[in-house]
Amino acid sequence: MMTTKGVLKEKRQSAGQPMQIQEVFDLIHDDVKRMEEGFIQSLNSNVYLVSKVGTYILNSGGKRFRPMIFLLAARLCNYTGERHIPLAGVIEFIHTATLLHDDVVDNAALRRGNAAANTVWGDGASILVGDYLLSKAFSVAVMNGDTRVLNVLSQTTTRMAEGEVLQLMKHSDAATTEQEYLDVVINKTGVLLSAAARIAGVISGVGADKEAALASYGLGLGTAYQLMDDCLDYISTDEDLGKGVGNDLREGKVTMPLIHASRTATGAERALLKETIEADELTDERLAAVLEIIHKYKGIEYTIARAQNYIEDAKEDLALFEPDINKAALMAVADFVIERKY
Repeated sequence: MMTTKGVLKEKRQSAGQPMQIQEVFDLIHDDVKRMEEGFIQSLNSNVYLVSKVGTYILNSGGKRFRPMIFLLAARLCNYTGERHIPLAGVIEFIHTATLLHDDVVDNAALRRGNAAANTVWGDGASILVGDYLLSKAFSVAVMNGDTRVLNVLSQTTTRMAEGEVLQLMKHSDAATTEQEYLDVVINKTGVLLSAAARIAGVISGVGADKEAALASYGLGLGTAYQLMDDCLDYISTDEDLGKGVGNDLREGKVTMPLIHASRTATGAERALLKETIEADELTDERLAAVLEIIHKYKGIEYTIARAQNYIEDAKEDLALFEPDINKAALMAVADFVIERKY
């Protein structure tokens, strides 16, 4: 039975009022809670460090953004079974495994405002527990999915690994082009959100056209999400980010605001950017100089505009679906990607 809060939301939708992001979180609160309860069982390993590190990273304040897309898409497709709960956990486990591996590769000290797992337990533990989470994700998927679900997941994790290698190849490369960077973004971030949305369509049996629309929505959403992260890295506070401002540059990542500024800057400014990108250490003075160039050539505004284009395309991908509260929620999530401050 729909709650009073649910009825009020339905009335707001019929009146044409957009949903707020907190209403979206409320809509799937129970499913997310059930998913998180499943984490505990999946991390119940006889190896103490597996449980300890896995629980630490999973409880470190993530927004559960990827499983949220999956759960909302399943609701949009009128899914009525029970596989959506463990499969939502699969999506989050894959994401968490990549975070553990990323922090080792990047020598990251902070994750979501807390000490990164590799700084607490060491690189070896982070890599191996990441491997465990990835293996556990596929184990759960085998028990709750089918060959099509497994096919999507296997293709997705392969592309994510390729994205990681592409990023490593472009480390501290001042000559990185926009297309090269987008290739990294799409493979590292976009494809998992695309898979999350597509799998919801697969288990719901909505057909090829709607599956493709959901996959395209997720890909656009994920690409825009990372582009906005690129901006936030330069314009947010340390408290908002849960890590240092300019952290991408410190880690040798040449992102969209910097790429746009570099290709429109003067020769002297490009030389300064190149020297800074290739330097072993980023001083506050150098960071301030880079920020000045980025703002001068509107690198932030350009990146936001690119992200907005992806979001508008993603929203259009939902046109195949009839209007309801779940479609409104996915539209609100798309708007949130642009509006968020963290």
